Amino acid sequence: MAPLPGAELIQKPRQLYRYLLHCCRQLPTKGIQEHYKHAVRQSFRVHSDEDNPERIQQIIKRAIEDADWIMNKYKKQN
Repeated sequence: MAPLPGAELIQKPRQLYRYLLHCCRQLPTKGIQEHYKHAVRQSFRVHSDEDNPERIQQIIKRAIEDADWIMNKYKKQN
C-alpha cells in the first residue's frame, strides 16, 4: 500500500497529524486503529516543543515513511 494521496504535500505538523490519523482509520481492526492513534498522539506530545524547521521536516519525513511501512504490514496480512 503506497502512502495515502497527499503525503508529498505535507509540510506542517498539523497536516502530518491529520494525515496520520487518516492512515489509522484505514487499518483493519478497531484495536489496531486505537493503538496507532495513541502512538501518534504520544509522538506529537513528545515533539511539541520542537522549533527547528529542519528537524521538523526530518520528523515529518520519518513519520510518513513509518506510516507507509505500517500500512504495508497490515495490507500483507490481509
